[in-house]
Amino acid sequence: MEKFWKYIFPPLYGLLVYFTIRLLLDSVTCMKFWHRTLLLNAIEMATSVVMGYLLLWLYQRLFRYFDKQWRADFSVKRIAKELLFVFLLNQLVQNLFMTPMAALTDDGLQWYDIADINTIPLLYAFIYYGVVRSNTFLQAYIQNRLLLEKITNDKLQTELKFLKAQYHPHFLFNALNTIYFQMDENVGEAKKTVEKFAELLRYQLYDQQHTVSISSEIQYLKNFIDLQKIRTSGKLRLHVVIDKSLNGEQVYPLLFLPLVENAFKYVGGDYQIELALQKVDDGICFCIENSVPGEIRFEKKGGIGLENLQRRLALLYPGKHSFVAKIKQDTFFAELKLTLN
Repeated sequence: MEKFWKYIFPPLYGLLVYFTIRLLLDSVTCMKFWHRTLLLNAIEMATSVVMGYLLLWLYQRLFRYFDKQWRADFSVKRIAKELLFVFLLNQLVQNLFMTPMAALTDDGLQWYDIADINTIPLLYAFIYYGVVRSNTFLQAYIQNRLLLEKITNDKLQTELKFLKAQYHPHFLFNALNTIYFQMDENVGEAKKTVEKFAELLRYQLYDQQHTVSISSEIQYLKNFIDLQKIRTSGKLRLHVVIDKSLNGEQVYPLLFLPLVENAFKYVGGDYQIELALQKVDDGICFCIENSVPGEIRFEKKGGIGLENLQRRLALLYPGKHSFVAKIKQDTFFAELKLTLN
């Protein structure tokens, strides 16, 4: 295809311009060009072929120049400049080749010769420009869109990494605080807690695929709950319900943990936590409710954990999640629904 546009199309373009002008002139003068000498017609057609090569070569040089100088600019101003240069090149080359032919043959240079030479080739030039440049601009537009999507995706990935990095110290602080107080009471149990803590870290550090099995996430939550139960008061009443039909679903990791961590952190009053993870028609529903001291306010419970969670949900499940967190009398209630289909 490249050879066609480089070697075959230019002479066809030049001959198309020539025969169009020839047809209009013969219609006006009632001349029949086939009655002219073969040599004269051959000279004019050969000149038109040379003109076609030169004109299209100049166009391509012009287009490359604009693409190099204004690579990312596709404004109306740029297109207007290109059309102006196409107009000037066309008028220069056409008059350089066509005007002498009209002046030295037949009845000499007439007004209608000048009109045809300066209008007909210009129409073909603009048509050629529209076809060639529309394809170039379309490809450039697609490349820019792909680049923009890549930049946007990289930005989101960077933000997700930042959110995870922001989250880990929050988790580490609470876990280490638990082990610290446990060591004052029972070193042996503290060692077991460290082992369980290591399992949690291993999941965070090495099992961070794009999505994980819900069963892995459930096991992680159980380990975290076991770790938290160590530091909680003996009067804590914990009720956990996990739907046994949950098995092969894939979810992004560590989305439920901030809610569980938040419940253990702020539980008070009646010291009761209710947790339920259930399968629904189009996804998963996670609910958790904990009693709170009477004086606690919702604003104090926002914290970095819930803000982080809401931002991650917006990035990972745009339009496919619902999240509710509110005070209900003497309890704090949170519900997270994920649509997986």
